[in-house]
Amino acid sequence: MEKNKLYECTVIIDGGLQDEAITAAMELVQRVITEKGGSISGVLEIGRRKTAYPIKKKTIGYYAHIEFTGAPEVIAEIEKVLRYEEDLLRYLIIQLTGALLEMRKRVEKYSVVIGSPEDVAALEAAASEAAAK
Repeated sequence: MEKNKLYECTVIIDGGLQDEAITAAMELVQRVITEKGGSISGVLEIGRRKTAYPIKKKTIGYYAHIEFTGAPEVIAEIEKVLRYEEDLLRYLIIQLTGALLEMRKRVEKYSVVIGSPEDVAALEAAASEAAAK
């Protein structure tokens, strides 16, 4: 009897798509995971970001992380479906081991989350407005 393991699926969807198409692609990924026997425990949608390099001639991607549990043998089935989805620029499924979970806790404890340049600019503008008052 195989024990279910904890996985994280990171997807990059074509950022040039309309919001409805991105939502549909996210629903497709989640539906594939649940249909193949996975149980989704959390979804973190990062949003549109500039990619580090062009992927399929696209430079803007919509990033999301999906945590789920499932049997190891269903990962290949999930990847088989995601491989042929045209709206997905990239995907990566990794097993979250104890060491990775411990490292994630330490990073969350000791680091400050830095947002996009737009977020930083908005925070700086708000701080300068507050200082002017």
